[in-house]
Amino acid sequence: MDQIWTVWWAWIVLGVVLGVIEIIVPGYIFVGFAIGAALTGVLVGLGISAGLPLLMLIFAILSLLAWLAMRRIMGQREGQVKIWERDINDNP
Repeated sequence: MDQIWTVWWAWIVLGVVLGVIEIIVPGYIFVGFAIGAALTGVLVGLGISAGLPLLMLIFAILSLLAWLAMRRIMGQREGQVKIWERDINDNP
């Protein structure tokens, strides 16, 4: 019997679970991990044979790269507080 981390679909399932968690808890926290897990699953499915430590390193690197790419695509948040200069009820 293979170890669970050597089975490609286990990584894909982990990616889907992390994607669902991202939907429940928005904030682009888990999306990098979800993409990293899915990509690791693809690599394992393509035949990369590695032990758990190397797979975890691959997962960490791919997750970091995915997070950095998403940050670049979606942009940085400069601030969350909106300062209103004018009230909607003020006359022009």
